[in-house]
Amino acid sequence: MTPPPLIHGDPGLQPERTTLAWTRTTVSFAVSSAILLRWLPHYGVLVVTLILLLVAMALGIYLSQTARHRAAVQGLVAGRVRAQVGVVALMTAGMIVFGVAGLFLILS
Repeated sequence: MTPPPLIHGDPGLQPERTTLAWTRTTVSFAVSSAILLRWLPHYGVLVVTLILLLVAMALGIYLSQTARHRAAVQGLVAGRVRAQVGVVALMTAGMIVFGVAGLFLILS
């Protein structure tokens, strides 16, 4: 049984906008993974590693999205929203690894 949606008083629908942004990020990771399949015959294992990194990041976002949305709504109701510093730092680190590996592939 699905829990009832939480009600909040934000007329700008901040939690919903944030959830949509994370959904777009998940889709972009999935599309990037599919595009990397073209490089598989040329670069082999490194490309597989990058694909697995992107898929793991997308799955992590997808699986934690409901809990993050619920926390944001509860924070708005309580008047105290916590920044998701850990998630943003993890995504930043993953994107840095992805970017450096992409540059390595292109320049090698």
